[in-house]
Amino acid sequence: MSRAASLPITVREIAKSYGNVRALDRVDLDVRSGEFLTLLGPSGSGKTTLLMVMAGFVRPDCGSLRFGDDEVIRLAPHKRDVGMVFQNYALFPHMDVAANIAFPLRLRGVPKAEAARRVEQALAMVQLAGYGARRVDQLSGGQRQRVALARAIVFEPRILLMDEPLSALDKQLREHMQIELRRLHEQLGMTTIYVTHDQREALTMSDRVAVIERGRIAQLDAPRRLYERPSSRFVAEFIGESSFLPVARVDGGFAYDGRRLALPDGPAPEGKCLLMLRPERLRVLGAGPPAGMNLLGGTVENVVYQGDTYLLQVRLKDGNAVGARGVSTGTAMAALPPAGADVILGLAPEDTILLPDEGAPP
Repeated sequence: MSRAASLPITVREIAKSYGNVRALDRVDLDVRSGEFLTLLGPSGSGKTTLLMVMAGFVRPDCGSLRFGDDEVIRLAPHKRDVGMVFQNYALFPHMDVAANIAFPLRLRGVPKAEAARRVEQALAMVQLAGYGARRVDQLSGGQRQRVALARAIVFEPRILLMDEPLSALDKQLREHMQIELRRLHEQLGMTTIYVTHDQREALTMSDRVAVIERGRIAQLDAPRRLYERPSSRFVAEFIGESSFLPVARVDGGFAYDGRRLALPDGPAPEGKCLLMLRPERLRVLGAGPPAGMNLLGGTVENVVYQGDTYLLQVRLKDGNAVGARGVSTGTAMAALPPAGADVILGLAPEDTILLPDEGAPP
């Protein structure tokens, strides 16, 4: 199977309402040719609706959708020439694996000999060579997912759409398939739109991630920047663990608990702000803390062992609760202060991130 001649996708002013519920609110989005872009958000955020608009199964109230130079908003799904992998796989139970995969080729009038060659090629690509004669009900969940993927790519579409295809798999298989899907994307080069509500999955697989909130794109960024530099409290809370502390403006800077904060270079948000704390960026400090660190004092409430990591739950002097996470080696666990002990937590300036306090008046 050759590397696809992929297409960019341009979304402009797409809106969709169901009664009084606005599922999509004037969405603009540019997807690069050959990009793996994930639509990430909680249930009801509009991510699946946007994917279904791209697939042609949902007609928006207004807006434009272009695949390359072509406007496709009025095209029927089967005329958009996109591959689609559904959450429930949507395989035909009365057909064997080969017939399932060959179905889109049959619809396109591909000769039988050529279709058989492409099916074998697709099976090899998803690591199911020799499974063509199997019945669908003889397959595991992971194998069914691979068959659905093979069916979606067998006709070499330039755009591939996937709606939470790994959600029914167990954790270990799901993580394995994330790597497999990413490998397949790099091999084929199809422009890929992937929907999930799993933050780790989005960060693992994507070139960029669009976080969807109430029908709008809250932030569109590369995975690392999305995690390390979220643009809002919503994004910070949805991507990873976070605690938030109110900060005060002092002499052109910011302070928490009376201590001026050392901040990374760059402009700070306007209005009232919150200090975002990622648990893994907080360090438990001993006597004589290193210079330049931002310091938070508090009392240990609990030490939670979680296998490969631990979580130290700390109540700060002003009553706010934060967590500090570290790798749970024997040495690290032995050095942790017990519940009830006073502790100082350190936060490096480059990890000291301020976000706008959307709930506060300007």
